[in-house]
Amino acid sequence: MIIDLISDTVTRPSKGMMEAMMHAKVGDDVFKSDPSVNALQEKMAAMFGMEDALFFPSGSMVNQTAIKLHTNPGEQLICDKWAHVYNFEGGGAAANSGVSSMLIDGNRGMFTVEQLNGLVNDPNNIHLATTTLLCIENTTNKGGGACWDFEELKKIKEFCTDNNLQYHLDGARLFNALVAKNESPKQYGELFDTISICLSKGLGAPVGSVLLGTKAHITKALRIRKLFGGAMRQAGFLAAAAIYALDTNVERLAEDHAKATKIGEVLAGCSYVKKVEPIETNIIIFNLNDDINEVDFIHQLKEREILISSMGSGKLRMVTHLDFTDEMLKKLIFELKEI
Repeated sequence: MIIDLISDTVTRPSKGMMEAMMHAKVGDDVFKSDPSVNALQEKMAAMFGMEDALFFPSGSMVNQTAIKLHTNPGEQLICDKWAHVYNFEGGGAAANSGVSSMLIDGNRGMFTVEQLNGLVNDPNNIHLATTTLLCIENTTNKGGGACWDFEELKKIKEFCTDNNLQYHLDGARLFNALVAKNESPKQYGELFDTISICLSKGLGAPVGSVLLGTKAHITKALRIRKLFGGAMRQAGFLAAAAIYALDTNVERLAEDHAKATKIGEVLAGCSYVKKVEPIETNIIIFNLNDDINEVDFIHQLKEREILISSMGSGKLRMVTHLDFTDEMLKKLIFELKEI
């Protein structure tokens, strides 16, 4: 029994999801004639109360498309120093859109509206890049699945409005935040100009992310998606899996959160663990004692058929997901106590 906690992207389609995929009605999505893709886009736009949506093969492509549609080359975006759009998308903001990034020294991937003061460049100063976009990530990946305070997000929205900034949400794991904080999709749809949602993480779909925005945004995004090589043909097989995930796997995210909390409690009691980050959703980040080699530790777990990942700087990560069973949880706890 391999226990794979490297990410929540390691899940495989369930029997029900496979059946939905096998019975999907498909067409050519490049010509907007795939009924399953159209149904997914309409479903998500309605869910968030936004005008339109567009299906993509990956979350990074969605975020990079949002950055490109909100900016021009030579401009600047603002994000946290741990943001996925800055750290884990291959330098795409610079390569694809020609924009620089102003980084905020936040807390676990989150910052306050007060920290934004003085960061927006004077648009009349020709020596400085024009600041045009602010990006938020919820939940924060590198921050250990932390959830933003919604009231703070509303204050930041006011700041964006006052400073003519577009407001993009990297919501790769937004549904984890919605379940953990008892919030609704429409709350976020009312707040952000564009939102990216990943369907292949906690929700368990095999492939795909969605960009939400106005009809004007999506019309422009359609061309950018083509430019990035993201146009797909009979993508309805993937869209059918995504629809199944949305209908079946949202509320059960609470189970992943509970398991993560239990793992965190066990780790906190292990003598070889120096620190466990606060756990709100399905990500557990912890540090080993200084005298323990993390590579050796990861190898020890691998020998016990447990797979985890390193985030660098001494941080190790486990991510719970729908394929992580109660039996696996028991085995993991036993092995952690035995090491």
